[in-house]
Amino acid sequence: MKINLTSVLVDDQEKALRFYTEVLGFVKKTEIPLGEVRWLTVVSPEAPDGPELVLEPDGHPAARPFKRALVEDGIPFTSFAVEDVRAEYERLRSAGVRFVQPPTEMGPVTIAVLDDTCGNLIQIASQK
Repeated sequence: MKINLTSVLVDDQEKALRFYTEVLGFVKKTEIPLGEVRWLTVVSPEAPDGPELVLEPDGHPAARPFKRALVEDGIPFTSFAVEDVRAEYERLRSAGVRFVQPPTEMGPVTIAVLDDTCGNLIQIASQK
């Protein structure tokens, strides 16, 4: 068994696509129109055939209250691995990304938490 797809709930698919590709550096893999929304996925350029991240519309009645509660409690929706959290933090801050937690060492892992502009907190992490 392996992870094929995972989702992040977004309030605007077009805004999310721009942020996840132009700012974070993912690559669009799939885009299939489904009425007012799309089946929209991105992948890491380092693993184009690897797990896909679905930019999932947050239209379900439970989605926005769930997201709001996570943000209010400072809980990231998901985590992405990076080589060097401090370098990625600086790169993303210079691109205008707002961080709610700067790089912080937690044992063998360094993490930072950013706002994805689509209603989520996202953690980036690297191991020593």
